[in-house]
Parts: sequence; structure tokens; C-alpha cells
Amino acid sequence: MFLGVDGGGTKTAFCLLRADGSVVAQATTASSYYFSEGIDLVTRVLKEGVGAVCATAGITPADIDFAFFGIPTYGEVSDDVAALEAAPREALGHERYRVDNDMVCGWSGSLGAADGINVISGTGSMTYGERAGSGLRVGGWSELFGDEGSAYWIAIRGLQAFSRMSDGRQPAGPLLEVLRNHLELSADLDLIDIVLNRWQGDRGRIAALSPLVTRAADQGDEAAVAILAEAGRELAHLVETTRRRLGYAVDEQVLVSYSGGTFHARQVREAFRQHLHTLHDRYDLRQPLYPPVVGAALYAAKQARSPLSADALEHLRTTPPATAA
Repeated sequence: MFLGVDGGGTKTAFCLLRADGSVVAQATTASSYYFSEGIDLVTRVLKEGVGAVCATAGITPADIDFAFFGIPTYGEVSDDVAALEAAPREALGHERYRVDNDMVCGWSGSLGAADGINVISGTGSMTYGERAGSGLRVGGWSELFGDEGSAYWIAIRGLQAFSRMSDGRQPAGPLLEVLRNHLELSADLDLIDIVLNRWQGDRGRIAALSPLVTRAADQGDEAAVAILAEAGRELAHLVETTRRRLGYAVDEQVLVSYSGGTFHARQVREAFRQHLHTLHDRYDLRQPLYPPVVGAALYAAKQARSPLSADALEHLRTTPPATAA
């Protein structure tokens, strides 16, 4: 029995997987993003989730052969690494587990834990790739000076375009009315009050404006179309950098997939695909195979040196999973 845990900014997901590809149980708890509430939050969330998923499956944590915990921000604060690596021990009561950044869950789910590169674009953006036992992260340098091509990055550029359109510094397009209506602006300058005062510059609330840029692009807004196209190109550059740094040969095929809400936008996916193939002609771009939490369980099996067989992976792909508790 393998446990996968996918931490995130809004929730933490748990999945128990058998070696035959059967999902035994799933559970969901609160976010394990601990920067605002303190690192003790991680232990509380993991204990709650492990307890819930084990109760659903009718097992104890001792029955879990190996677990993988993908924790947001892991590796980004050196002083916190030891505490994050110790947190699952309290929930499991044993040390048959590994901890890493939640980016690994997205990669493992999208590619079935096979060698290749996954690009993540949600609130933030980064890539993670593995080749011949070596793993590499590129990107994810925060919304202040990184996260290119992410929902936050798209939203900020949409807000910049709105301000320029409102001033008359660039031609007005549908984006003006889309944002005015969504935010119920009495005056355009009220945007400053909403984003800076009411929202306090909250990263998640700003990123949630990204679909409005997509809506404006669908209505023919040239500025919005350009923003989404640039986002796709930035994400392709993350993949290309990862490929080179992982040491892929020029003529070697590279599996690529993606995860994260930004890819729901057709324009981003298409720009990403087009630019990716201009950078390297041996990319094999594939749709994601499994959700990140299932990817975490697959990675647990891989870390236990018991990777799922091809038949088990096919069973996992075609069989509806158990409902989350």
C-alpha cells in the first residue's frame, strides 16, 4: 500500500494506492502552505489527513509500505527543511517515507513517474524533470521576480493593460469592461483600493483574475491575446532550460507534460505547444495522465523500488478512483 500526499495553497490531498493500480481511499484537508500560520501547521494537517485516509481504507499507518509527501515551499527555506522532513513521522509512526516539493507530484502524475519534464503553471510556475535518476527544478522564484507564465503573472499584466487602457496610453479593448464588471468598479481608480487595500495584495486573489484575461482574449482583446501568448512562450523556455540542464542529447526524445489551472486557457496551451517545438524538435508533448495526488502515490511506489507495472498503470488510468473523504 502506497500513500501519496499532494500539498498545496488551498488544500492537501491524500491518496492510498495498491500495487495493482487500485485507488483504495482518498481524503482532503486544509492547505499545508505554512508561511502565514507557522510550520506546526504542516504536522497538524498531515496527521489529520493520514488519519482520515487510513480510516476510510480500514487500515492503520503501519500498513503503509511507503509514503511520499509533496509539501509546498519545501527546499525554499533551508532552515525549515529538517522540520518538514520530520513532520510525517508523527502522522505515520514510522520512517518509510520521503518528503520533497509538491512540484514532484505534478510531474509524477502527468508522466506516470516516467523520465521527462512537467511544467506547472497555477498561481506560480516552475518545471520539474527527471532523467536517469537525476531531478531538477527550474523557475518558481516567487511572484515578485519570477513565476513567469503563471496565473499571477498573467493577472498582473492584465491589470497593467487595464490601467493603460483606462488612461488612454493604449487602445481600449474588451478587457476594460470585463474587469470593470467583475470587480464592480464605480471608478477605474477603485482598482487600487481593491487590490492593495481590501485584498492587501493577496497572491491568490490576484491570480484568480487570470481567467478574466482569457475571457477578454476570447472577445478579441489584442492586449489579452498577447499576454496569453507570451505566457505560453515563457513556460516553453522553462522546459527548454530544464531539458538542457538535465543533459538530454540533441537527438534524444523528451517527454513533456503540464499541470496547473493556467493550462485550462486554450490560448496558453497552444502558444506553449507552438513555441516548444520551435525550441527543440524532439519534444513529445502529452496530456497529463493522472492528477498530482495520484502522482504522489506513484512516486512513493517508485521510491520503495516497487514501481507499478504497465498493467497496473493502465488499470489506474481507466478505473474511477475512490471518492475523497
